[in-house]
Amino acid sequence: MLAAGGVALVAAFQKGPDILAAFGSEFEFEPSPVDGFRQIAGGSSSTGSFDPFVGLDRDKVAIPAELVATVERNLCSTLFEDTGTGDVPVASFSDYNCPYCRILTRDLGRIAQEGGVTVSWHELPLLGETSIAAAKAALAAKRQGAYTEFHERLLRTAFVTTPEFLRLIADDIGVDYEQLRRDIDSPKIEDELERSKALAQIFRFSATPAMVVGRTVVIGVVGEARLRSLIELERQEGRVERCFV
Repeated sequence: MLAAGGVALVAAFQKGPDILAAFGSEFEFEPSPVDGFRQIAGGSSSTGSFDPFVGLDRDKVAIPAELVATVERNLCSTLFEDTGTGDVPVASFSDYNCPYCRILTRDLGRIAQEGGVTVSWHELPLLGETSIAAAKAALAAKRQGAYTEFHERLLRTAFVTTPEFLRLIADDIGVDYEQLRRDIDSPKIEDELERSKALAQIFRFSATPAMVVGRTVVIGVVGEARLRSLIELERQEGRVERCFV
């Protein structure tokens, strides 16, 4: 099933050969599993020891087909949650136990602070129970407006995700820990993780880090200079807006 925005992007992809020629020597584009998107290979990545497309709850055996279908119908709005007008949208998928995610998140965060880029952070915990616990804690912090701070602290710290550790972070950045603890167990957190996993299934992400920069999929870590070039290419082509039509 094709995403609604994907058909529009297929037509848009035919435009702008002059721009593609200018950047063609740097990027080797391949077809993406999703129509209207293209793909480039990045560098190293971290792969979990279990099937990433099995539900996060052990009682679940798969992501519900109806959820995947809903995400496909609303692909761009689910992928790029908070895109600013005129910004290049980036969707980042990471795991707190993935060392390559730490590098890419640092670089992407620095680029985003300069403006002109809007990042939607998606939790994709593939590396075990501590990854899942950290992802849920970060999404719980998001409900108190502290996702970015919590996300950065988790990524730059060698940690064991225990209640005591999470309380220390919460107290340090001014998050209500008791509310955080309640939200961690909320069905809404599970739903958000499931939506990100549905996106991962659609794009066939089985490792982290992974990104969608405009209409280009990147699997694996990529250097900051190359990432900036890709963002600039997407900005010049200026066709990702059609994804939301």
